[in-house]
Amino acid sequence: MLFVKITAGVAGLALAAVTAPATAAPAVLAADHAPAGHRVTMALAPAGHRVTTAHHVPAGHRVTMALPAPAGPYPVGTLAVRLVDRSRPDPLVRSEPYRELMVSLWYPAKDTGRTLPVAPHMAPLAAADWDRRSAPPMGIAAGAVDWAATPAHARVGAPVDRRAGRLPVVLFGSGDGGPRTLGTALVEDLAARGYLVVTVDHTYEADQVEFPGGRVARAVPLPEKLTPRVIAKLLARHSRARLADMRFVLDRIAALGRGHGLGEETGQLPAGLRGAPDLSRVGVLGQSLGGSVAAQLVHNDRRVDAGVNLDGGYVGRVAKSGVAKPFLQVAAEAHTRASEPSWKSFWDASTGWKRELRLAGAAHGSFTDLQVMLPQIAAALPKVPAADFVGTIDPGRSVSAQRAYVAAFFDLHLNRRPTRLFDTPDARFPEVSLIP
Repeated sequence: MLFVKITAGVAGLALAAVTAPATAAPAVLAADHAPAGHRVTMALAPAGHRVTTAHHVPAGHRVTMALPAPAGPYPVGTLAVRLVDRSRPDPLVRSEPYRELMVSLWYPAKDTGRTLPVAPHMAPLAAADWDRRSAPPMGIAAGAVDWAATPAHARVGAPVDRRAGRLPVVLFGSGDGGPRTLGTALVEDLAARGYLVVTVDHTYEADQVEFPGGRVARAVPLPEKLTPRVIAKLLARHSRARLADMRFVLDRIAALGRGHGLGEETGQLPAGLRGAPDLSRVGVLGQSLGGSVAAQLVHNDRRVDAGVNLDGGYVGRVAKSGVAKPFLQVAAEAHTRASEPSWKSFWDASTGWKRELRLAGAAHGSFTDLQVMLPQIAAALPKVPAADFVGTIDPGRSVSAQRAYVAAFFDLHLNRRPTRLFDTPDARFPEVSLIP
């Protein structure tokens, strides 16, 4: 159930495929001819530059991609961890006696050179499953893209850079059905700025989750008839499961901050990670349904200080209760309080510091790694309708703006670093509008 957004109307909640005007396909990415036996590799062009030439991909070659490097001052380390909550059965598959999750920790790390491996964007079995099941609905034929070949920038198991001090914590949740990996470009940048970011896969809702030992858990199949009422119940169920997941993960991170481990399942931790999290500074960030759950977590959990919603409609009580803590909501071009009743009710009820931003030319998928990945694919496979999912905004500029405003928000509310970015338009980011 990926690449859909929550909309509200007189018929109740519904899921609508996200589309955007295709008047000007984003053309900031270039592909080069690959020699025989080589993959075709794409890379993000510098922000503000437009590359208009896309070359043919030779038959039998698979497209590969690159993610933009983090802009923060620190190298990044990462660790993928299986966590098990034995206090509750799985909320989505009742036959499972406990809830198990895969999470990744991203943090400022010491420079280890090339001694440690670079993390993949997607784990290999999850990437293979994504290729077969998740890519074709986007118009990408199975086998056309080597999803497992995309590297992140973080080094696996790198020691924490203690010069960063104790680390403010940010939890990240993807859109409904989406894997935790789809926030990597934004998450790595926060880690490079001195944050511990924890990305969470919600098992049996995410399209696929790869666990240690080569096991892949797939999403529970959707009902055949997705009426508005069925969808509303499904989203409410997923929201409840996610909220419990996030609070459990935060419990584990709190234990880590007290110098304990993450649990018996996690094995050896990178040097410096025990005691690194600072639970007096906690934020939450989410895209789509993840943004709605971020708001509910801000509302419900006294440990959470501030939250960001990337283009998600609100589900459940928080849509009417709002929040009393700092909150930022960031919208695609077509997403407004007038078109999204839950955004208006949430905004009107929220009494804390609040701001709303809108990105011209952005679509719902612009707030995921697809913002930079799909245009790279479409440069080699022109029939892929990238603009339907990520709009027409320049991908490099979109990522740069999102990174700047999300980091400034958490810097302001978790680190008490002043900023004027939310007070007046910034000439560096002309695509961003501040909505009063």
